[in-house]
Parts: sequence; structure tokens; C-alpha cells
Amino acid sequence: MSADQDLTGQPPAAGRSAFHESARAQVAGSATYVDDIPEIRGTLYAAPILSTVAHGRLLDVDTAAALAMPGVRGVILARDIPGDRVLGNFSHDEPVFAHSTVQHIGQVIGVVVAESVMQARRAARQVRCHIDTLPAILNLRDALKAQSYVLPPVFVQRGDAVQALKSALHTLHGTLEVGGQEHFYLEGQIAYVLPQEQHQWLVYSSTQHPGEVQHWVAHALGIDQHAVRVECRRMGGGFGGKETQAGHLAVWSAVAARKLNAPIKLRLDRDDDFLVTGKRHPFAYDYSVGFDDSGRITGLQLMMAVNCGFSADLSGPVADRAIFHADNAYFLQDVHIASYRCKTNTQSNTAFRGFGGPQGMIVIESILGDIARQLGLDPLAVRRRNLYGVTARNVTHYGMTVEDNILEPLLSKLALTADYPRRKQAISAWNASSPVIKRGIAITPVKFGISFTATLFNQAGALVHVYTDGSVQVNHGGTEMGQGLNTKVAQIVADELGVALDQVLATAADTSKIPNASATAASAGTDLNARAAQYAARKVKGKLAQFVAGLDRCGAGAVCFGGGQVITPTATRLFADVVRQAHANRIQLWSDGFYRTPKIHYDQAALSGRPFYYFAYGAACAEVAIDTLTGESRVLKVDILHDVGTSINPAIDIGQIEGGFVQGMGWLTTEQLVWNDKGHLSTHAPSTYKIPATGDIPEHFKIDLWPEPNREDNVFGSKAVGEPPLMLAISVLEALKEAVAAARSGVVRLDAPATAENVLRSLKA
Repeated sequence: MSADQDLTGQPPAAGRSAFHESARAQVAGSATYVDDIPEIRGTLYAAPILSTVAHGRLLDVDTAAALAMPGVRGVILARDIPGDRVLGNFSHDEPVFAHSTVQHIGQVIGVVVAESVMQARRAARQVRCHIDTLPAILNLRDALKAQSYVLPPVFVQRGDAVQALKSALHTLHGTLEVGGQEHFYLEGQIAYVLPQEQHQWLVYSSTQHPGEVQHWVAHALGIDQHAVRVECRRMGGGFGGKETQAGHLAVWSAVAARKLNAPIKLRLDRDDDFLVTGKRHPFAYDYSVGFDDSGRITGLQLMMAVNCGFSADLSGPVADRAIFHADNAYFLQDVHIASYRCKTNTQSNTAFRGFGGPQGMIVIESILGDIARQLGLDPLAVRRRNLYGVTARNVTHYGMTVEDNILEPLLSKLALTADYPRRKQAISAWNASSPVIKRGIAITPVKFGISFTATLFNQAGALVHVYTDGSVQVNHGGTEMGQGLNTKVAQIVADELGVALDQVLATAADTSKIPNASATAASAGTDLNARAAQYAARKVKGKLAQFVAGLDRCGAGAVCFGGGQVITPTATRLFADVVRQAHANRIQLWSDGFYRTPKIHYDQAALSGRPFYYFAYGAACAEVAIDTLTGESRVLKVDILHDVGTSINPAIDIGQIEGGFVQGMGWLTTEQLVWNDKGHLSTHAPSTYKIPATGDIPEHFKIDLWPEPNREDNVFGSKAVGEPPLMLAISVLEALKEAVAAARSGVVRLDAPATAENVLRSLKA
């Protein structure tokens, strides 16, 4: 008898579509977010003072008018920071509050604190900042010309790209511009800081990284980290926008709370959230590519310019991941990549779902589409011609062997199930007879590396407590932002202990329980935290198994847990009864678990090694239509085949695929960030910034899961599913290019987002 057998016939928790643990509460409006936490007596409210100049010397801050307004209790500026005036991040280049200079419109100079939210916001607008304007750099090309960088350029090469281009049968040269993206989380940025006894602090933060918030607050207050406790029960969306930038609000609130000795809440309204916080990094590309008659790439020179904004934030690893994913699914033999991390006087751009991966993949897909159109070949055939091989042509340009390659069978299956050949012929016939509405279709693959590229973050801890009634509590370092992390962790723990899912409760992320936890990011939340929780539960189960084995005089390996029972060759007991009996015999009923991702190694200086534990794969077939008179477009059909390994929760995984695809579709079609010539973000509200709505969802939206477990030893045989689906939406942009190509001859230049204006420009270029 195996210790993992379930002899009761009860189905396991993992592997089935259990409800999201907060779903009912969210639908009923009873799920608690930071702004729902009951406020204690004496709570005050902060509002930010924003720079109105893109770049300048900050000469003076006149607070007199604000301080005279009703309810105002104080103004907090850089001089009020007791610790370091610079945020405690890796680059150490971003001030807590602007003091000597301002670097972008919307940079926070300080906060006004008042007795109500609206009093604080009205007073903040009355603060007069005297700024001596300096020249500002507002776009990538200007930053490149000025050699304005937040970090030094990085170069990666393999082989001899220059010679390969000289000897190539065909060459193409091109450029591409890809815009940024606003996170547009439903719950805006917020923090609530409460002074505690003996100079300790409790911080409620809507953050993907409570440990970093703890570090930043302690750093700014000049105190030890053990005096700061950060808690996050859930977020109303994060998408990377709350990985670092949630920490800003916590620091601002903590500095104000210390000065005024009062609880402080700070919630940005939507307009200020747009103006203050960073976005997905916009990229600009120049490329020269050589290829043969079949479309196989024989040489590539690629320049990637990254708009980092005014400070580094996470721009270094974002730009690195873009380099790592510039191959996407394709083998590049002779390649040279130059990555310029440019400084502009705009918001400091930050993590966003995909973390540079989308910006790397999109350019190689654009290049392959250009090659296919140049040669008059089917773009899918050209893509398949360049795929990584299983035994040859299987090493990336950064030196990692692709060991788990399923690209060719996955693409073949999708082309079959999506009926791609027939539909492509039908679309050609449509375009031949339709002078105004043109259609396009494209299949693009995804190969996305899973792990933090900063190796130290690939670790996690968890606690599992079993109570004397048989109920179970699990706490881990991950944060729940709607993606179902707590549900999946609970499913794994339930199966490890052999109890029903409703007996397991996952609690809030809390730095006083799990210290030094990594951010919930890089799609690794379940990989890391579910495995750590599984190990913690396994330790408790092991102690219970030894106890029961002693009672029944059998080996611990003969003890089985399942269906709420503990079974040996001679007896069957209820799990709760075993727990009570073990407690009476002083058996430990709680334990910790720790997991570190194996196999990974990475030379950051050389950008080489094995930065990823495994790859997640997928492919999407998108069909679109464009109106050649107006430039308007519509996504008509989408078929997706995606690799999630053995799914812990299929419903949640399919939801992540749907949401990721639609978010990627928005990035590439409608979500356009526009700054005016003064550096003001003009698209700073839902009225001027268009995310996809229900009417944008294609009527035909079919998702299938690849039926194979993860080939690496990952929890439950699963694969990460948070970020990879977003890049499936590149198929939409490539389909739009095919539709444009059906309307005009020559090279297709379509920058992203493919708004109606950009589609018209492409048609008339």
C-alpha cells in the first residue's frame, strides 16, 4: 500500500475545478480589501502633491494655503523622512519624495494629511511648487540620441551576425515601435499604516511583495525590519504594477504616520494613479535579418531600446528578460542583440505581466511575418521552419538547452483543430472579393521561461498548522491578486494530508509569519509557494504517520491518508481523531516548509546560463477583420492550445488564459498611452484610455489544454500560467498585418498598439 493512495474513493482536491476560495465573498461584496478594513479612531488621510513639470529644479514648496484649509493636519516633505531619503531598492536611484529636482509630471513631492480624503485632495492641489524648468527627454529615440540611460547598455551575441548578413541570400531591414500599457487594476494603489506600541508599525498594503514593502518602510524610517509588519489578504488585481510601486504608498504613509503619530491611509484616485505609477515598458526596435529561400533565419542584428522612465526600478531585469525572449520559439545561430535602457522624463516604468517577455517575443514574430510576406510564403510555414529542434538547433542564444520542446506537435495540433489551412484559403477568397473589409489570420507560438532571472528570488517558505478538530491553516509568502494562488495551495495541502478542500484555510500574506518572501511574480507563485506548503504538510503527515504506525505496529510507509481518514493494514481512523490523539501524546501538529528551485544558474554579467527551470508553451490562432476606410478592426475568432502541464485547477487556469490573452489583445490594439509635448500623460483616465470591454471579446473563443505533465519535477506536474498566455495575443497583431497586406502591396509597417489611426497609417504607408 502506498502512503499516497486514497482508499476511500474520494476524488483528490488537486486536478479539479474547485471554486476560487474568495469567489463567493467577491460576488457578494464581502471580500475585504485594504480600503474595507475598519479604520481605527484617529485615522487621517493623505493625498499626494504632484509635480506639474517634466524636469526641473525644485526651488521651493509653498504649503501655506494648504495648511490654512479646513481639516488639514500637516504637509509631509522630504525633510520629514527620518531615514534614507532614497527608496531602499536595488538601484538606489529613486527619491522617496522629490526634493532638489523633479523628473516627471506626476512625481510625488510630498503628501498633505487631513481629517477626510477630500480635504486632503483639495489641499494638495493648493500647494505651490516653484520649479525652474529644465530640458526634458520625452521619447525613446531622443533618449537614444542623447545616450540618456538609467543603466548601461547590454550586448549579447552568438556567432558572427555581421558576416552572416553579408553572406545571406536575402536581407531585410526594419523598425518597430511597441507602446506601453497601464496596469488598470480594479483596486488602485493603497496603503494603511498604523503605529503600534514600542515604535512598531503595522502596514496594510495592496502589494505583490510584502517583504519589499517591509524593507522599504524600515529603510525610510531608519528602523529595523522586525519593527515593521506588512499584511496583504488580497489585491484587486496587480499585473506587476504592485510588485515595487505599492511600496511607495506604504513609505509615504509611514513617514506621515511617524511625524503625526496617527494612523494614515493613502489611496490614489484613478487619475493620480495613472500620473504617478509606472507602466509596461515601451520598446523601439531596429533590425537587419538575413534568411534563405525557405525563410530560415541565417543572421540577425537587433537593437532594442527600452523606455525605462526616470529611474531604474525593475528595468534591468525587464530588459534582460526581453533579451532572453527575443528568440521566442526559434533558433538563432548568428545573432547580435543590443539592449539600451533609456532614461526619459516620464513615470518610472515597472513590472507588467510578462516582464519584458512580450517585448522580446513580439519583434521576432514581426520579423518572421515580414520574411514570409517578402518571400510570398505562408507565415506559419516560415515559423515552423525556424522552430527549435528536439536534438539539434536546440540551444538558446544565452546558452540554455531547450530540453522540454513540444513546439512542433503543439503547433501541428492547433493548426488541425483550428482548421487553419481551410480558413486561410477562405480568407484569401474573401479578400479577393471584398474591397473594403479585409481579413487576416495568423498562428503564433509561445515559449516562455519560468523562474525569476534574479536567482535569489527562486525560493519560498510556508507554514501548515493542523488544529485539534482536524482543520488546517496554511500560510505562505505568496500574495493573492485574483489569480487563484491560495486556492491551488489549499488544494495541494488538502491532498497531501488527505482531507477535504473545505478543511483547509489559506490566510493572509504576513511578514511576521513568512520572512523575506519573494514577490508574487514571474508566474512562479504556485511553483514556489504550493511546493513549500506541500513540504510543510508532508512533515506534519510524516509525524502523524509515525505516531499511527506505532499504535498499529506497522511501518510508517504503510499508513495512508485520504478521504478524511488515516488507514493502516489493521485499522481505519478519522483524520480528526488521529489529530486529537496525537496532540494528547504531544506530537507536533504544525511545521514549516521551504523550497528552492533546482537546476537554475545564471551569470548576470554575461547573460548566460540556465535562468529558467522550464518553459511553458502555447499557441494561438487569431482571425481579424479591418475596415480599410476607417482603420477599425475586430477580432473575429481565437483558438488557443496552451501548455499548463497537469492542471491543479483547470477552471482557474482557463480563466488565466482567457484573461491573459485579452489583456495582451488590449496592449496590442486599443491601449495607447499618449504624452503631450510638455510630458503630461493625456490618457490618464478611463475616458481617454481604452481597455478591452465585453464587446471586444471574440464570439468564437476556444481554449484547449495541452495534455502532458511538466517534464520537470514541479508541484503536481503543473506549469505556470500567469504570464505566458498574454503573449498568445501577438497572433492578433500578426493577423492584422496579414489583413493590411491583403489591402496593399509592399512592406507592412504596423506599430503597436494597432489603433484605428495606426492601421490607417499602415494602409497608406
